[in-house]
Amino acid sequence: MSNLVAFKSAGLPSVQSLSSALRVAAQQVAPAGGMVILKMDRTGHWVFGADQDEVEAGAKWAVNPFSFTHGFIAWGDGQVLGEKMAAMTDPLPEVEAAPPGASKGWEPQVGFSLKCISGEDAGMEARFSATSVGGKRAVQELALAVAGQVDKDQTKPVPVVTLERDHYQHKSYGRIYTPVFEVKEWMSMDGPAAEAEEPEAPAEEPKRRRRVAA
Repeated sequence: MSNLVAFKSAGLPSVQSLSSALRVAAQQVAPAGGMVILKMDRTGHWVFGADQDEVEAGAKWAVNPFSFTHGFIAWGDGQVLGEKMAAMTDPLPEVEAAPPGASKGWEPQVGFSLKCISGEDAGMEARFSATSVGGKRAVQELALAVAGQVDKDQTKPVPVVTLERDHYQHKSYGRIYTPVFEVKEWMSMDGPAAEAEEPEAPAEEPKRRRRVAA
């Protein structure tokens, strides 16, 4: 049994409850310790961590279906002034007046956790959160895909995705990139069967790709 994809299930709701909860949360769609922050930058590249390391193209990521959250975040001058998040199986959290200095008040935010299972970053856990229209739509589509999968096969609720991108043309800002989570396969909460695992390649120091600031 792989230790790369096994997710802790203690205290979580049943898998059966995912379908209805994710569908309700998707209709509303208008980091944990030890995790890196995953995001798409303005040039359409997937990056993570403080150094903005670029994600390896084609790497596969397993999404924890119990990790979907929804709530609100308040930003001010590039800093998070407040954040109220809850599991998608729970109601949206209540918020008071936005913190002083919050440029847009409380903004709706959604997110989930995922783990890299192939390539040079295998084993790394990350958190993706979004407030943009395109980002929230990507999370919505993935949540609905999980809900549909749970309806069909409750034994394999974990989507294995690659991190892709799409874009549209904005009349004022030009090309705008949006995230895409392309589902490649589904697996159980225990991860892939041990016999399906490939032998590890000899250890080799990878060359980290970093985005170069303009």
